[in-house]
Amino acid sequence: MTVPSSCPTIPVPRWCPPAAGTRVLAMCGLGGFAERVAVPAAAAVPIPAMLDAARAATFTQSHCTALFGLRDRAGLRAGETVFVLGAGGGVGLAAVQVATALGARVLAGASSAAKREAALAAGAEAAIDTAEDVKAAVRTWSDGGVDVVYDPVGGALADPALRALREGGRYAVIGFASGGIPALPLNQVLLRNNTVVGVDWGAWAMSRPLDQQALLGELLTLVAGGRLVPVAPRTEPLEAAGTVLDDLLGRRVVGKVALIP
Repeated sequence: MTVPSSCPTIPVPRWCPPAAGTRVLAMCGLGGFAERVAVPAAAAVPIPAMLDAARAATFTQSHCTALFGLRDRAGLRAGETVFVLGAGGGVGLAAVQVATALGARVLAGASSAAKREAALAAGAEAAIDTAEDVKAAVRTWSDGGVDVVYDPVGGALADPALRALREGGRYAVIGFASGGIPALPLNQVLLRNNTVVGVDWGAWAMSRPLDQQALLGELLTLVAGGRLVPVAPRTEPLEAAGTVLDDLLGRRVVGKVALIP
């Protein structure tokens, strides 16, 4: 994992197999909607006492994507500004928290008042309604343009978000929750010396398990030190999995949802 020399570094504890009875989290891939799962010992990661089961179950994917995307791909530095799209969803809220923990100022963009309130509670300095003039609002807040755009939404919001970057800014492509894959105006990238970076944390983590282990260790160190406090998810019984998935597809979920067996 390559980390720019100007980025803050976080000490990583050495990993060792957890003893029986240790509270752990694990990414099990398929088959996670179950009362019990079996995973390799190396996949079981001890968790700090302050991380309850529901937070632990919803922690890894969003927060690892955020740290990998913001710091390792977009080169976010302390004191810079970040505009997070979809800031009221699980991926967006994690980005708000991680960017804040790295010392950045965060502007949240979300489509509903409830989601904007959640982003502000998670540490965003301000929040805007993405139904409004995104480019103008972001440039006004940042006095001319943000350093980094974190975009898990795509679609029609991509163009104005790209145009809201300052010269030399970085645009992190996380995903396309809106369903539309945008065609970015590359003249904006050229004329303002911007950079567009792809963030596929999942493929990276599978191909580089030791680096992923270190990345997750850094995040859990932030949690243990109180610098990162994951938002508590909504909890539902395991038998409500179908309803929860429908809510996720309909973009009705604020933050994350944990299924309780």
